[in-house]
Amino acid sequence: MIVLGAIACAVAGTSLAVAIGPATRAIEAKRAIAPVAGRARTIFDARRSDGRAANSALPLLQSVHAALRTGLPLALALRNAVADLDAAARGPFERAVRSFDLGAPLDASLRSEAKASRDRRNTLALEALSLVADQRLAASRSAAVIASVADRLAFERRLVDEVRARTSGIQAQILLLALLVPAIALYLAVTVPGLAATLSSPLGLRVLVPGAAVFEVAGILASRAILRGLAL
Repeated sequence: MIVLGAIACAVAGTSLAVAIGPATRAIEAKRAIAPVAGRARTIFDARRSDGRAANSALPLLQSVHAALRTGLPLALALRNAVADLDAAARGPFERAVRSFDLGAPLDASLRSEAKASRDRRNTLALEALSLVADQRLAASRSAAVIASVADRLAFERRLVDEVRARTSGIQAQILLLALLVPAIALYLAVTVPGLAATLSSPLGLRVLVPGAAVFEVAGILASRAILRGLAL
């Protein structure tokens, strides 16, 4: 929805710029797009960071499980597991450890990051770790709890990989159909003079062409969201 909002603002800004003249066209368009584009970029960066951390949730839990099996306490096991992750994938786990180092209870730090997380895999891993920290379970029982959550995440990862493999052809077809529509419109604009005149008129440049572009992008995003929902 943020991307669609940015596109809509871009279209509105461009139309306004055409109406007030070429001298202020670029400035007005930039002012119209900049706030929404900046917000979209911020949300995209946050989701990308959460996605990287979510992809590392399973390896982190497996590392914590292995450390607990050797008798290490949860805090030290979690610290070592976070240190083994890539810097870009540590995300909420590193923030929880940093908060614990500053004096906050480990269970509260993990629970706070679980509530703030946008990815369900991160939330599940953080809640499992916070539960173990809150109950102060023995290392063997903590390892059993972490192992059960890691097994669930491993099963879900295999399921997601299978769904993505089965839907990869569908996504290619969606993109092909999305490219086919503007190609047909371009062909008709070249072969039918009346259509070319309509598209080059103010109505076409300000309403028809931008509207068609918005609907094209909305269709692609909606289809990808549906497939992503099936995978998650």
